[in-house]
Amino acid sequence: MRCIHALALCGLLILLPAAVARAQQGPDYIDITGYLQTDAQYEAWFNLTRGLRRGFDEICGDTFCEGEYSNIQSLRYLCSVHRVSGRIGMCSWTFAASHEEIAPTNGRIGVERAFWQCRTPLPSGTTIEQLLAALGDEDEPLYAPLPGTQRTMMDGLIDCL
Repeated sequence: MRCIHALALCGLLILLPAAVARAQQGPDYIDITGYLQTDAQYEAWFNLTRGLRRGFDEICGDTFCEGEYSNIQSLRYLCSVHRVSGRIGMCSWTFAASHEEIAPTNGRIGVERAFWQCRTPLPSGTTIEQLLAALGDEDEPLYAPLPGTQRTMMDGLIDCL
């Protein structure tokens, strides 16, 4: 019995350095801002996110913001990036809205909340460098073709909202 325990302990000790090394390396996927390295990359990312927000604000009233939710707001556009290869795991754009009603008998305000997580329709294997090259300098990134496809961010919003 002691022999089995000793073998099990030896096996764990052999695996321990690999587990510690893996933990020290960090996660496989990180927030894009943890991946960007140059000022040009940061500038392209911030231009992209500002352009998306501005573009959404310009079209909201004539498209998605008609009807029950007239106050849809862009909260954040975020991409997960493989920290070694730069491949995008996923990009998503988060939105929120509300619909309020006043109860006429007591004046209380009731709020119905809504949230959307809209996935960007990127082909598998797209790198963050490709995304920034395609959309980072665009005046209207909402309508620019995404890398490796003819789909746009607007197509993703239509599918989502």
